[in-house]
Amino acid sequence: MDLESIRNYQELAVCELIKAGAARFPVLASRPSLLSDVACVALNALKPRYIKHNVDLHFFETPAERAQNDAAARAAVESAFEFVSRRTDRAALESSARNRALK
Repeated sequence: MDLESIRNYQELAVCELIKAGAARFPVLASRPSLLSDVACVALNALKPRYIKHNVDLHFFETPAERAQNDAAARAAVESAFEFVSRRTDRAALESSARNRALK
């Protein structure tokens, strides 16, 4: 059995969407670890779609299912960007407040 060829199709879709949308979040885009956080948050919100080859998904999925999955991936990535951005902003504010308190 060839388990190495099996992968979650959502990972590819999410990574492409993150690359396409990162410019709207320059603070996140400047830190690869934060973009990884965005990917993790988005992927955890999506149902995994395991495939061996990209053609597998297109063969077994109807156009309506494909559109629904694409919309879900876009929504998950947008939500993940917002979530990580809010958490990053809050952490920066808290750090700034701590630094001012130490002075």
